[in-house]
Amino acid sequence: MSLALTRAFLHLTNPLERHFWRASAALKDTLSARDSRAQRRGSLLEHTLVHASPLLPSAPAPYSAMDDNLFPVALLLDELKSDDVTLRLNAIHRISTIALALGPDRTRDELIPFLQDSLDDEDEVLLALAEELGNFVEYVGGPEWAHVVLGPLESLAAVEETLVREKACESLNKIGAVLSPEQIEQHFLPLVRRLATGDWFTSRTSAAALFAGVYPRASEPTKEELRTLFKGLCNDDTPMVKRAAARYLGDVAKQLEASLILSDIIPLYKKLSNDDQDSVRLLTVEDLIAIAQKLSLDDTKAQLLPSIRAACQDKSWRVRYMVGQHFVELAESTGEDVVRDELVQAFVTLLKDNEAEVRTAAAGQIPGFAKLVDQEIILARLMPCVRELATDQSQHVRAALGMHLSGLAPLLGKEATIEHLLPLFLQLLKDEFPDVRLNIISKLELVNSVIGIELLSQALLPAIIELAEDKQWRVRQAIIEYIPLLAEQLGVAFFDEQLGNLCMSWLGDTVFSIREAATVNLRKLAEVFGVDWARQTIVPKVCAMGNHSNYLYRMTTVFAITTMAPALNATVIRESILDVVLSLVNDPIPNVRFNVAKSLEVLACVIASDPEGQEVVQRQIVPAVEQLKQDNDADVRYFASKAQESITGVAA
Repeated sequence: MSLALTRAFLHLTNPLERHFWRASAALKDTLSARDSRAQRRGSLLEHTLVHASPLLPSAPAPYSAMDDNLFPVALLLDELKSDDVTLRLNAIHRISTIALALGPDRTRDELIPFLQDSLDDEDEVLLALAEELGNFVEYVGGPEWAHVVLGPLESLAAVEETLVREKACESLNKIGAVLSPEQIEQHFLPLVRRLATGDWFTSRTSAAALFAGVYPRASEPTKEELRTLFKGLCNDDTPMVKRAAARYLGDVAKQLEASLILSDIIPLYKKLSNDDQDSVRLLTVEDLIAIAQKLSLDDTKAQLLPSIRAACQDKSWRVRYMVGQHFVELAESTGEDVVRDELVQAFVTLLKDNEAEVRTAAAGQIPGFAKLVDQEIILARLMPCVRELATDQSQHVRAALGMHLSGLAPLLGKEATIEHLLPLFLQLLKDEFPDVRLNIISKLELVNSVIGIELLSQALLPAIIELAEDKQWRVRQAIIEYIPLLAEQLGVAFFDEQLGNLCMSWLGDTVFSIREAATVNLRKLAEVFGVDWARQTIVPKVCAMGNHSNYLYRMTTVFAITTMAPALNATVIRESILDVVLSLVNDPIPNVRFNVAKSLEVLACVIASDPEGQEVVQRQIVPAVEQLKQDNDADVRYFASKAQESITGVAA
């Protein structure tokens, strides 16, 4: 505020008057700042309209008088100076159009500085700008001028909003990938240096993301400086900066030689892995894996084994959760002797952890870790834990176990699977939580490949039949999708006796997805058992539903016929199916009639494969479609017209 205004304010003794005076002054400041931004945006608009030859006329002209090619560019520039954030956001998403119109020279000299001065905006606009600038290299003249785009992105990498900073860093890395070593020295390194030594933590957190991308192409002195700058970030006092450094430490380690990892990276890792903040420590778990993958087994055992032990026993459950989630990767990077001597017990401890989240994460690693040990260890050390997890009080733990338990079957072999896993499958198939049952059903193929479908069906068929009527429709759907595999292995006689009626009952389910899955199931069964079986067993039952008083059953009949038709032959369709579909042309329900039109289209394609079938199409199907084209319902007429077009092409 000016001195005169300040003095006027001091003379106001009434608190209410002072309050309104402050509000008025703040409003004036806001409007002034907004007008200033609009004026800056408007200056580029005016300058572009004057100088964008030959696209633009030599002097400013009303938009109505402009060339058609100019108007979209002028409109975009006008939107960039709009007070409406939506218009500015849309304009930013199409900023490449302006850049193309201006050309590389003016984009570098005018548009980039304009964008640099327009960063006082809403977060969503800045986020869009950060994303667009990552693809701006071609608009400024190619890789040789790519460094010009670094300026606005550097400013965006230091803003307060995390999403904007992350997108800006992503774009900076994208541009850094096309920079030459000279450009890295002259432009990218100073940018990283400024961000890494900035006063505000936001710039330093962004700097951590920029080292790994350009490090391999930098000169030796530059590499040394980059390592020094990154070391400073790891030793920063601000937790947010240390989290960012821990997040990218593994990426940096992947770019270094083993000697530099031992001398520079491991001390930084140990410092971060012992940090007071668990939000920092949990990020070092993936760093540990990346470092171990770069070192020899002896160096890993000597340098990292204490850290592995500490991470598995960390006092924070979030750190142990991260260890459990990545345990297989960690074990694979350490060597067989470490796995046998150290990690088996560590994994058992995680499977018995007090926190359900940790047990859930570890349960997902059971098959992967079991591949790294022999069968004796699986049976002696892991299976007791698996049995405990099958009765875990947390439904999420049991669901995770159900998803991965079948992965043990190929490792245990037939006899051990029958003895140890089948009882657990039966137990989990009866779990009260539907996701547990669903996960078990969806993974039975692995067990089938080990013990055979006959034994599996004998052991699990009662439970499967029970689940076929489960109150959760997703469980019923999973059972339906598993039926064709069972049918193929069990044979026609067993299927007709045990599962035939069950498959037909799903056609009357109250949930449409189940009815739809049931029709697909019938087509697959027809493909498995053949057309003759379908004609004798399925087709009569499906056609009988076409006379049901409930229109949903009649619609299901049409769905089933349409779905099964490609698996049947022309004879079956002409003799057993076509009359049923034609009888539904006059159904009182429009939904049934337009599905009849779609069904006739499919049936015509199947039966028109021989001269007799083409005659049937012309004599029976075409008149029915013509009738549906005159229907009172618009949807029926639409699908009938589509069917007629398709049938005309087939008949021709």
